[in-house]
Amino acid sequence: MSTHIKDYIAEAQRSGTLSGLPDRLYIDGQWRDSESKARIEAIDPGTERPFAQFAAGNAEDVEAAVTSSERAFKDVWRHVDPAQRARVLRESARLVRIHAPRLAVAETLDCGKPLSESQEDTETIAKMLDYYAGAADKLQGDTIPLGRNFVSYNQLEPVGVTAHIVPWNFPMFSMIRGVAPALAAGCTAIVKPAETTSLTALMLMDLFTEAGLPKGVCNVVTGTGIAVGEPLSGHPKVRHVTFTGSINTGRRVMRNAAQHIASVTLELGGKSPAIVLADCDLDHAVQDMLEAIYLNAGQVCSAGSRLVIERSVHAEFIAKFAARAQALTIGHGLRNPMIGAINSRQQLDKIAGMVDDARTRGIRIVTGGQRTVDPDSGVGWFFQPTVLDDVPADDRVVQEEIFGPVLAVQVVDNAEEALHAANGTDYGLAACIYTKDIQKALSLARDIDAGQVTINQYYAGGIYTPFGGNKLSGIGREKGLEALRNYCRVKNVTIRI
Repeated sequence: MSTHIKDYIAEAQRSGTLSGLPDRLYIDGQWRDSESKARIEAIDPGTERPFAQFAAGNAEDVEAAVTSSERAFKDVWRHVDPAQRARVLRESARLVRIHAPRLAVAETLDCGKPLSESQEDTETIAKMLDYYAGAADKLQGDTIPLGRNFVSYNQLEPVGVTAHIVPWNFPMFSMIRGVAPALAAGCTAIVKPAETTSLTALMLMDLFTEAGLPKGVCNVVTGTGIAVGEPLSGHPKVRHVTFTGSINTGRRVMRNAAQHIASVTLELGGKSPAIVLADCDLDHAVQDMLEAIYLNAGQVCSAGSRLVIERSVHAEFIAKFAARAQALTIGHGLRNPMIGAINSRQQLDKIAGMVDDARTRGIRIVTGGQRTVDPDSGVGWFFQPTVLDDVPADDRVVQEEIFGPVLAVQVVDNAEEALHAANGTDYGLAACIYTKDIQKALSLARDIDAGQVTINQYYAGGIYTPFGGNKLSGIGREKGLEALRNYCRVKNVTIRI
């Protein structure tokens, strides 16, 4: 089979799909039908048409996956030499790069995002696998000085079976962000992909198997949140749950895990501010903010969805930003536009409803504000890049996550007001500060209530820096070495000599 991306694009554009896409559950090293034999359709958001089907799992399938993962943990994976775990992860990274063209096209069909973004996601997961491969044989404990008559040390142990409930906006990325450190630490993993974007999680299992991952170490059970997510997050043999999604679902996941005193990592979204101070490089801030809010059509948990800007540069910034937003191309992801489709009709309805509601309240819409379609085909779930200007701090579009290509602008008079505005929501995921004044930058970074703060570049840090939220944005950190803590427990051993 050809691995040239042009061939996969041509196949997908000609047939509407890719041949040989996986359509069953992956449990204990085997492809198997769900117990119910039910199916779910995969919809291409850019065409509104089904392009594949896959199995709809249930609690019985979850039980089989947990049994498999527990056996693989106890009998195999935790006993594997850390250097060997590293070799499997590194080989997985190599295979991801070989199969990257097909993975990227499948991700675009499933998510709706531009192909360039899917290609970047594919390379990022390969980097993650390499990164955590490098960490697998470096998970070291420490010694405690109790005096010359004692030897006391801490050792790190894997927590056991882990569950990974993955969102629909970054299916591959979010899966590997949790699974790679879990496997590096010696845990086993069960993945529950989002029901609208399940295919690349299944595709990755063939690559893991080829890389030498033993059966049962990573299982994938597709299906709905009620049928699969609920029994998985509440299973007594699951010792850690990593979840990315809505606040309400995160609460349910946490309650389920609490029944068995399992730990959780929750990434629950945000309403992240980008502070533009008057002394910044304004043209750079304008260009950087286009990506901050319009990447993946705004369907990013940490998107810079609030612009907090000093009044003296507000008009100039908005004029430049709106002109560039209007010039962004929209269309089916395989044609590589600037902005792709919204992932589902339900999400599109939510975005449009919140913008329409803002319009009725008299909020000024500088640009965008309407549903649209692929200009070539006349179909698809799309929304124009939108700017809502000079929005009051207590307005719904400032306080609530829209999760679409909608920027809410808050105007302030100085850095102190900017800080107050930045901290003025129940979220605390990310923030960015644009300024040439390092004292102001560091002072704001110190006082902003967010899990990640960047200065003069919104999406800075990549896979190497810890990521996670405060307040309603969640619990715990992913990425970087910090992520390994989610999947390790500490055992102390003390010996009297």
